[in-house]
Amino acid sequence: MDIILLQDIDKVGDKHTIVTVKNGYGRNYLIPQKKAIIANAANRAKLAVLKEKEEALAQQMIGTFQEYAAQLTDKVIRIAAKAGEKGRIFGSVTNIQVAAALQDQFNIEIDKKKVQMPEEIKELGTYAVVLKFHKEVAPEVAIEVFED
Repeated sequence: MDIILLQDIDKVGDKHTIVTVKNGYGRNYLIPQKKAIIANAANRAKLAVLKEKEEALAQQMIGTFQEYAAQLTDKVIRIAAKAGEKGRIFGSVTNIQVAAALQDQFNIEIDKKKVQMPEEIKELGTYAVVLKFHKEVAPEVAIEVFED
């Protein structure tokens, strides 16, 4: 079954792409959840208009995203964590915690899915993460994990 994705779905595809999925997955999950529509001729024609509107909105937001990136230049996001004697954290720091710290410290709201962490953070220290605001604006920001 060919469908048009209406949002990014892990291991399936990106928003506004036409992908082939199993019939049951498309019919029983993606379409009822409004995550996709059937890729028939009418919907394929609408896709071009939908992409154009989405791209125009994204172009308007690029300025805002660049301001956010400039605001975060040479800044460090600080995240408190409980740790043992040797500096190992109980658990790990996740992209959810990074997004929350960004909101608290710099008043910048970002979706947790747009925070890309190259490695699991399980020890105290300084790490680099990438914030994918837009495909053209993806600053690398330092985060410091310190003992609470």
